[in-house]
Amino acid sequence: MPRYALKVEYHGGPFAGWQRQADQPSVQGAIEAALAKLEPREHTIAAAGRTDAGVHALAQVAHCDMEKDWTPFRLSEALNYHLKPDPVAIVDCARVDDGWHARFSALERRYFFRLLMRRAPATHDKGLVWQVSQPLDAEAMRQGADHLVGHHDFTTFRSTICQAKSPVKTLDAIEIAEVQGLSGPEIHFHLRARSFLHNQVRSFVGTLERVGAGAWEPQDVKRALEARNRAACGPVCPPYGLYLAGVGYPDDPFV
Repeated sequence: MPRYALKVEYHGGPFAGWQRQADQPSVQGAIEAALAKLEPREHTIAAAGRTDAGVHALAQVAHCDMEKDWTPFRLSEALNYHLKPDPVAIVDCARVDDGWHARFSALERRYFFRLLMRRAPATHDKGLVWQVSQPLDAEAMRQGADHLVGHHDFTTFRSTICQAKSPVKTLDAIEIAEVQGLSGPEIHFHLRARSFLHNQVRSFVGTLERVGAGAWEPQDVKRALEARNRAACGPVCPPYGLYLAGVGYPDDPFV
């Protein structure tokens, strides 16, 4: 059966997350239903990562196995037709080897987070950013974030229901930039690692927001990390501003 890699963009607002669920809408379920319109049978697709409810994607990667030998262009066009009106789009498609796997072949995941700083409620960006009413000290946040980069036990920054075998991970990079968005000043977080723990990025951002607001000192992030205790984490921020921005592979199938 020919295997295809799919680059998927979606708005996470209407979904209970990526993973298929029996009684709630999911991104996986929407794509599998579209595949069943093309080849009527049960379809199961695999993704590079399972995003939570409300989390978005700019470049999630999944793979599917088809019976027919589709051209990538025709497959993506047909899927996009049947995905309407769900806010899900196949932005690229490529034929891959049978042994290629969206999750297990991946070398890194990249996440992007948008934090909007303004008092007036967001309108155009509602559901796409985490909004706070006060300005934040981005430089203090960078100093706090420096303590998180590297190989650490991230017990403090993972959900209590995280299913990963170990809390020890390597965070390759976390970059924090101040930008002027269409709705007002924003702080953007760019994070890169081979893999992430459940709620790790949202735990990072929620904790660093406390640093930017002056409630925590940058050194407090190091103390929280070294505590290896979930109770030492700052507030976990909401999912609205989080995006799966990209997945890295030894050979990019979409090039």
